[in-house]
Amino acid sequence: MKNDEVQVCVVGAGRAGVIHARAITRTPGARLAAIVDSNEDACKTVCRELGAARSYPEYLGAIENPDIDAVIIATPTRLHYEIVVAAAKAGKDILCEKPMAMNPAQCEEMVQAAQVNHIKLQIGFMRRFDEGFRRAKGIVQRGQIGQVVLVKSLTHGPSTPKRWQYDISGSNGPLAEVNSHDIDTLRWFTESEFAKVYAIAGNYRCPEARDEFPDFYDNVSLVASFENGMQGMIDGAVSVKYGYDARAEVLGTEGVLSVGQLAHHSVFTCTRHGEIVRPAVSSWRDLFADAYVAEDKAFIASIRDNTDPVVGGYDGMMVVKVVEAGNQSIREGRPVCLNTQSQAV
Repeated sequence: MKNDEVQVCVVGAGRAGVIHARAITRTPGARLAAIVDSNEDACKTVCRELGAARSYPEYLGAIENPDIDAVIIATPTRLHYEIVVAAAKAGKDILCEKPMAMNPAQCEEMVQAAQVNHIKLQIGFMRRFDEGFRRAKGIVQRGQIGQVVLVKSLTHGPSTPKRWQYDISGSNGPLAEVNSHDIDTLRWFTESEFAKVYAIAGNYRCPEARDEFPDFYDNVSLVASFENGMQGMIDGAVSVKYGYDARAEVLGTEGVLSVGQLAHHSVFTCTRHGEIVRPAVSSWRDLFADAYVAEDKAFIASIRDNTDPVVGGYDGMMVVKVVEAGNQSIREGRPVCLNTQSQAV
C-alpha cells in the first residue's frame, strides 16, 4: 500500500459507483485512486469532482495497475462475475455490489477465486452497516423480544426500471435488483438459511413493458420458511413514485420491533385544512448515505487489519440462490424448496 493507504479503484461511475467513491474520500487509510467507466466524460467528471488521479474506459487497465490495491465494483449485475474473477487473479481486494452475480454457479466461482488468490471479497449489503438496522439486530440478539418467529422486510423504489431491467433473463428482475437487500435482511435476523419460498408477482405500474416483456413484474410478494423453523415475508415494488421505502419488522415470542422509516426527517406540518404533511425519502442514496460510508470503512478495515469482511461472498451467493428459487416459484406458480444445508463454501 502506497504511503500506508489502500489505493482504491471504483468500477462504474453511475449512482452506486459515485456514492462509493464519495464514501472512500471520507474513509481514513484509503485513497480514491481511479474511476472506471465506458462513458469517458462521466468518468472524468467524477475524477475531477472527487480528486481521483486516473480514469480508465475499461476495467482491465485498472486492475493491471500495480498501484491499485482494491476495487469496488458498481456495474450492472451481468458484469460482476468477469470483473471479480479478473480482479481476484490480479490480487486486488474486492467490494462487489449486490446482486453478487447472475446465478449461484458464478457466485461459487467468484468465492473460489477469492479464496485461491487470498483476497478479500465483500458484498454490498449496506443495510448491515446502517445504525438503525444494527441496533435492531442487537435487540434481537439480546433476546429482548424473545425468540424470533417472523421477519418481514420491504423495499419500494420510486424509479422506473431501465429497459434492460425489463428482461428478466438478463436482470433476474426486482427480486434481484431490489429485494436482494430484503433477502439478506431475513438471513441476518433469522441467522438461518431459506428452506422454502413461494412468490407471486405482477406488472401494475409499467405498461410499456407488457407487450415485449410479458414476464416482467414490478410488484412481488414472497413468503418463506427457514431451516431453523422461523418464517419470513418480503414485499418488493418498483416505480412506486411516492418515495424510497425500506423497512423491516421482527416479531418475537415476547415482543415486536420495527426498523426503518419512510419520512425524510422528523418535521411535519399540520395545515388549516386538517392535513398532516411530512416529506418522504426520495432515494436510497439519501436514506443510506451514512451506511455506505460505514460499509466502505469496514471494507478498508478488513484489508488493513487482515480480517474477514463483515458480509462476504457466501452471503452474496445464498441471496442469489433465493432469487433464483423465487423467480422459479413465480414462473411455475408453486412453492420451491432450497437445498442449502451442505453448501457452505
